[in-house]
Amino acid sequence: MGSNPQRLHVMFFPFMAHGHMIPTLDMAKRFSSRGAKSTILTTPLNSKILQKHIDTFKNLNPSLEIEIQVLDFPCVQLGLPEGCENADFLTSNNNADREDMILKFFLSTRYFKDQLEKLLETMQPDCLIADMFFPWATQAAEKFNVPRLVFHGFGYFPLCFAYCIKLHKPQKRVASSCEPFVIPDLPGNIVMTREQISDSDEGTEMGKFMLEVKESEAKSSGVVVNSFYELEPDYADFYKSVVAKRAWHIGPLSVVNRGLGEKAERGKKASVDEVECIKWLDSKEPNSVVYISFGSVANFKNEQLIEIAAGLEASGKNFIWVVRKNKGDNEEWLPEGMEERTKGRGMIIRGWAPQVLILDHQATGGFVTHCGWNSLLEGVAAGVPMVTWPVGAEQFYNEKLVTQVLRTGVTVGAKRQVKGLEDYISREKVVEAVREMLDGEEAEDRRRRAKKLGEKANAAVEEGGSSFDDLNIFIEEFSS
Repeated sequence: MGSNPQRLHVMFFPFMAHGHMIPTLDMAKRFSSRGAKSTILTTPLNSKILQKHIDTFKNLNPSLEIEIQVLDFPCVQLGLPEGCENADFLTSNNNADREDMILKFFLSTRYFKDQLEKLLETMQPDCLIADMFFPWATQAAEKFNVPRLVFHGFGYFPLCFAYCIKLHKPQKRVASSCEPFVIPDLPGNIVMTREQISDSDEGTEMGKFMLEVKESEAKSSGVVVNSFYELEPDYADFYKSVVAKRAWHIGPLSVVNRGLGEKAERGKKASVDEVECIKWLDSKEPNSVVYISFGSVANFKNEQLIEIAAGLEASGKNFIWVVRKNKGDNEEWLPEGMEERTKGRGMIIRGWAPQVLILDHQATGGFVTHCGWNSLLEGVAAGVPMVTWPVGAEQFYNEKLVTQVLRTGVTVGAKRQVKGLEDYISREKVVEAVREMLDGEEAEDRRRRAKKLGEKANAAVEEGGSSFDDLNIFIEEFSS
């Protein structure tokens, strides 16, 4: 571990949303497993969620050092709803002013700056790995000569994609929003349309905030990436040589959860009994179940959910479908009698599912996903083919990685970012995509490629693997 016999102390500061907290917790576990001391900073409500997982981890690994420091976040004083300590709280709110509220949430995290500075001064960690959405963290860390690393939660491909779009602005040179164009400089001749690009206008408040994010990243000590070299070698090379000064890939982070309990508990408490879920999967043939989940943020209207339900029923396939609804909610989104008619071959989970557990099961033959980076990587690590159904953010970029570069997925046909206008997908398209993923010769080829990629994902974090080695390099550098 370098010349310094001192144990490396890493401070982690995730953005308060499940899609950011879960991989950061996995990252802290990975560092701890390699002898580092990990400290995670978060708010009171989020600390309760994380502490449960940390306790499970420490019970399995009593000698490892991982702890939480709780920061004050007075929501009401900051103009947010009472108890609004997590961005997922806002996505379940369908207010017209939701976007304003999300921006307010981003900006209100500046309240942490003084608290962070006090902790950096008293605890003197060797480095701070802070979320991209905390641009002020670079300046705070600089004050105490603590290197600040950025964690985006994305892989190299979407980061390179966003860089090339920003630099060349090819979307400005097409006549219409649906005219396809090739992304300049980006390896692989990736084709896109303007409708699919996540582009914050620099004149808006959100645009200004994203500019701050970019500037603070340029001044940081580098970037930590939840990916592995074999997944996206051309883009890892491009990123390290053209985009960022320095980057280390240490993923896929989700595979740090080896035990049944750790996989089952990852994220929020599942809304289904894990044992029942596994028992149900055990009763199915290998590769026969379709798993459908759109992450913790995407929120479909009832009309779209009805089409998904009808498509799953008409496909004739076994399925597990996760719907972000609470038990007892009005169920207008579910065709009458559908659950009865698909009894035995279908399971609907309302709320949160033990996703890694389901994906890793041999009965799971494919994953219908919104292409959020966490989900995409979990699907890759499980070695399953995918149906891609991007909704917003960088998800359309990730879709291109799955369908054009890796060739382990088929698109459902979503054409544009969902911004108030829903990109409506019919039940016929759902049936077609699910069958294309599971049946036929091409599906077999895709499955073979996905399986091989899954093996590489798991090998990357083992001794001698690409992510194992990159983490070693990181630990040696910041320990000395």
